Amino acid sequence: MQALAFWTVGVGRGELRTEALAGDGVLVTCLASGVSRGTEALVFAGQVPPNQYETMRAPLMGGAFPFPVKYGYSAVGRRDDGARVFVLHPHQDRFLAPAGMCVAVPDAVPTPRAVLAANMETALNICWDAACLPGEQVLVIGAGVVGMLTASLLARIPGTVVTVVDIDPARAERARLLGCRFVLPAAAPGEQDLVVHASASEAGLRLALACAGNEARIVEASWYGDRAPAVPLGEAFHARRLRLLASQVGQVAPAMRGRVTHGQRLAMALGLLEDARYDALLAPPTRFADLPAAMPALLADRRGLCSVITYGND
Repeated sequence: MQALAFWTVGVGRGELRTEALAGDGVLVTCLASGVSRGTEALVFAGQVPPNQYETMRAPLMGGAFPFPVKYGYSAVGRRDDGARVFVLHPHQDRFLAPAGMCVAVPDAVPTPRAVLAANMETALNICWDAACLPGEQVLVIGAGVVGMLTASLLARIPGTVVTVVDIDPARAERARLLGCRFVLPAAAPGEQDLVVHASASEAGLRLALACAGNEARIVEASWYGDRAPAVPLGEAFHARRLRLLASQVGQVAPAMRGRVTHGQRLAMALGLLEDARYDALLAPPTRFADLPAAMPALLADRRGLCSVITYGND
């Protein structure tokens, strides 16, 4: 059986390649996949540091960093028995996957929204790392997909006031829809109990440090690839006894590790996507056949939305 897959073959260049399907696994016909703009932009630009090649491997990727590489982890498809499943698989029209990696998509979650599951899983892990308490003042810097998903979850905690900061005022309505306040960087409130940084920018990280209150927690949810942002750990950093924490989805957060498996965490993320408000985070669909030509523009898109790739297999 033949399949068609998207491969990154050089800096800013992708192509569709035909490959044979062989071996064991569940046959999945892809219905949609999502472009995880932050990580995939670094992969597409060849900016994965060599010392992170092994860490950054996606579960079912093909090839190797930097190129050629088949990368991605947000595929929704249908098994032969008709059941819809989410799989951490690159962009490909059909594929074989281990049965244990095929997580059922709830009936209440439409296929396009289900592609957000990998980003929602990241947001869930960030919330576990953040250990937010009821009544805390929370600042989320960066209103991209991961930032908005994280903010929406934190806003569900009783008594919390969640403010989202972004340089693009067009993202304000999205934040309000998901139960959060919105401000531009110049109006960011200070003395915050918890700050989540998800803008992947040096300016955003500096703002996070500036807005944190005494003994506050700053959760760094961005990944910079081979960039090295300057972090101002002088000034009042020590006097305010700030805590700077890294969050990364590759491991279940310590607060839940030992009680929740990766598969269970992904199933939780899919369940959280039953909320129809998350459709506001989806960009108009792009056909899989057009992906090689469209990928540069999708990764450069500044709207902060998840690009949905469709396969015509519905």
